[in-house]
Amino acid sequence: MPGYSDRDRGRDRGSGPPRFGGSRGGPPQGKKFGNPGDRLRKKHWNLDELPKFEKNFYQEHPDVARRTAQEVEHYRRSKEITVKGRDGPKPIVKFHEANFPNYVMDVISKQNWTDPTPIQAQGWPVALSGKDMVGIAQTGSGKTLSYLLPGIVHINHQPFLERGDGPICLVLAPTRELAQQVQQVAAEYGKASRLKSTCIYGGAPKGPQIRDLERGVEICIATPGRLIDFLEVGKTNLRRCTYLVLDEADRMLDMGFEPQIRKIVDQIRPDRQTLMWSATWPKEVRQLAEDFLKDYVQINVGALQLSANHNILQIVDVCNDGEKEDKLMRLLEEIMSEKENKTIIFVETKKRYDMFCFAVSRLWPAMGIHGDKSQQERDWVLNEFKYGKAPILIATDVLFYLVLICSQIPV
Repeated sequence: MPGYSDRDRGRDRGSGPPRFGGSRGGPPQGKKFGNPGDRLRKKHWNLDELPKFEKNFYQEHPDVARRTAQEVEHYRRSKEITVKGRDGPKPIVKFHEANFPNYVMDVISKQNWTDPTPIQAQGWPVALSGKDMVGIAQTGSGKTLSYLLPGIVHINHQPFLERGDGPICLVLAPTRELAQQVQQVAAEYGKASRLKSTCIYGGAPKGPQIRDLERGVEICIATPGRLIDFLEVGKTNLRRCTYLVLDEADRMLDMGFEPQIRKIVDQIRPDRQTLMWSATWPKEVRQLAEDFLKDYVQINVGALQLSANHNILQIVDVCNDGEKEDKLMRLLEEIMSEKENKTIIFVETKKRYDMFCFAVSRLWPAMGIHGDKSQQERDWVLNEFKYGKAPILIATDVLFYLVLICSQIPV
């Protein structure tokens, strides 16, 4: 396909595992560091000395070029899309209009999808153009593919990884569950062009993650804390990173990751392409965008404020504390009388969790998850729920977000 490289012809990537010095990146002897990232020093980049790289791979499809301004405005209005910024390209309406290379289109065609989601329709032309962008859309809107597919195209235009190189594409995510979900998608869509990916997160053994990095990966999906750990001790580097994604930026700020994010971004060349994704647009996220992005295009799908999904029926039943268990059991009887229903019950405390878990599991297959469970236990319980082996999941509400993003939410 014109405008795309032929990196997918089967050449092996990389020339063997990188060799990192034992103490490279470590702290000076005798000096202690208290905060994550204290060992990292902000890099001072000289763009004249850095190798040049391509990041604009977008070729407007003739059907898109013929679309009038009125037609574009009608489509955006019908999909609740607003675009801010200079030179924002027209949206695509059909998958073929994105002009993705064959190795991407082959995977898309197997999914039997009809049309791209609104954030994909407007986001793909922006991302493929090499522009920095902010995408604001609710969870489940298709944002993962909005940044991963252009990222795969971006990677396939870059030189092959050499010994000791870090990733070309870095995706920062707030939680291990979201990082794992993104990595599954990256593996599925990257295998056609032999791209290697890995998932770096806390709460799991470091050894396998380090081995992935040492063998060389083009795509790294990471939570900030664990990535900081590996950067500090020289287990990876971001010298080759030219495509940076901040996924669920508002959530990362809520969880207090801003200092770590800034430390990580300081390790990446400033002429990179940066894509920031968020469900909301508070002033803290706006400031992050101003600091990290240059001349960016902002795409918004739906309202800027966090609101309930109007496609979901919500019923609120206000009752006394003593009535909750009886009402819950009656409701579950109704739900479980139908096949293939899944139910998540959120409780406030571990004590309430124990009470409901005991009562519910006597009558129906139910499993529970709370903060004291290990990562291995969480993964197993979530898998059982996801595939219907335990159709009822009981969770403390501190894990509300973690459970939601691991459910069968479309990417």
